[in-house]
Amino acid sequence: MLTREYKLHRKDEFERVKQKGKVFQSENFGARVLKRSDKGKPRFGFIISTKISKMAVHRNRVMRAFNEAMRQNLIMIPKGYDFVFLVKRGIMKKTVEEIMTEIKSFLQRAEFLD
Repeated sequence: MLTREYKLHRKDEFERVKQKGKVFQSENFGARVLKRSDKGKPRFGFIISTKISKMAVHRNRVMRAFNEAMRQNLIMIPKGYDFVFLVKRGIMKKTVEEIMTEIKSFLQRAEFLD
């Protein structure tokens, strides 16, 4: 699990990334990425709507997969970035391992690494 210092918490933080961030798409999720002016730790936010699943247990499984994938790949992510991941419906058909693999491949091919 990601520690608190790596997470976006407030609504205004999410909104700033959603409004000003650059959009990247993957098969089962979209991501908004915003480069901050500081060189602090990267921060992550996850939006998993009830449209994905009405059952919290399913949404929480996806959330845990995203958290763990980010934790394992922190070394690949440059400092000073905020990420908001927007999950698509198709992700419910994926296993946790498939979700984590997709996130890792997304991070490897991401164009925000400059």
